[in-house]
Amino acid sequence: MKQSAEIQVATVPQAVTKKRLVYWRSAIWYLLPSIILFSLFLFYPLAKTFYLSFFLTDRQGLANVFVGLENYQYILQAESFHKSIIATLLFVFYTVPTGVLISLFLALLTNEKLKGIGFFRTIFASTMGISVAASAVVWLFIFHPSMGILNQLITAVGGQSVEWLLNPDWALVSVSVTTIWMNIGFSFLILLGGLQNIDNHLYESARIAGAGYFYQLRRITIPMLSPTLFFVVTVSLINAFQTFGQVDILTQGGPSESTNLIVYSIYREAFVNYQFGTASAQSIFLFLCILIVTILQFTFGERKVHYQ
Repeated sequence: MKQSAEIQVATVPQAVTKKRLVYWRSAIWYLLPSIILFSLFLFYPLAKTFYLSFFLTDRQGLANVFVGLENYQYILQAESFHKSIIATLLFVFYTVPTGVLISLFLALLTNEKLKGIGFFRTIFASTMGISVAASAVVWLFIFHPSMGILNQLITAVGGQSVEWLLNPDWALVSVSVTTIWMNIGFSFLILLGGLQNIDNHLYESARIAGAGYFYQLRRITIPMLSPTLFFVVTVSLINAFQTFGQVDILTQGGPSESTNLIVYSIYREAFVNYQFGTASAQSIFLFLCILIVTILQFTFGERKVHYQ
């Protein structure tokens, strides 16, 4: 009897192990298409970029001379790259908080049950359907120093026209305004969906207790919306660090490198100067910056998120 019991006990772990292997095989087969796609378009380019960052390359991007960390030393000592870092940080500071706050304000307005509110929801979310190139071209005409509607409005009220895209003091602000307008649609739609998922019984109970609108906003809306806000802020931060299209169309990194964001600096270093090694080093630096910012946000920002 004892031997048979021991045999049964020994066979139980083996059966569990076989079931786990079957599950793992099934999971691998289901995940295989995604694994192949991620390997081709994410993991391999990342590994290749990391590899090229230690080499000097030719015009075809082929590694020629191993230089170790010299590419990283070069970009960290280059004044143009320092300007790119400052411009990128300022751009993130200008666009992310402003864009999220405007989107939240519009979402709160259109969350009210009013007649015809669907029209305004469509208008506010419409920027999602416009490409980066089309949006940048529209704002290129708006910012035109002589024919632009913005300067015409300023001169109509007695002000002086501003060279929005030609003045280093205004160029980054102009690109930031364009980016905020482009990203409002996505952030607005996500936040509006989060607001509509909040249980109305919470507001009814608060109104019965005599709570005002701003008290409900501070005690109910913001806490219940915190997971959605956390998602929107995270995505907005990542997108801000990766901005390229509007910079390329509006300013090409100028004037005086005031809008030369890191992504545009990578593009110019690789496909204009054909220095793929230093461009790869800048790419790895940008990857580490985004990684650190994301980790810090999940470490400290997620503590204030209420998942209910």
